[in-house]
Amino acid sequence: MQQIKKTAEYTLFQKKSGRYAVKDKNKQWISGEAKQQILVDEKLITLPEPKAAPEPETEASEAE
Repeated sequence: MQQIKKTAEYTLFQKKSGRYAVKDKNKQWISGEAKQQILVDEKLITLPEPKAAPEPETEASEAE
């Protein structure tokens, strides 16, 4: 792994596969939502836009 950035709070690494890893100042790996937020704040990843909810279909056969 290659270290790409070190701050007072965490260290960012990039794996050979291109994915990212984050260690906190206590040398513990960070994962989940916390890791995702750090990577977004550092502009290393972008989150996909949530899909719009499909519009409910109107039932034309109600009059039958």
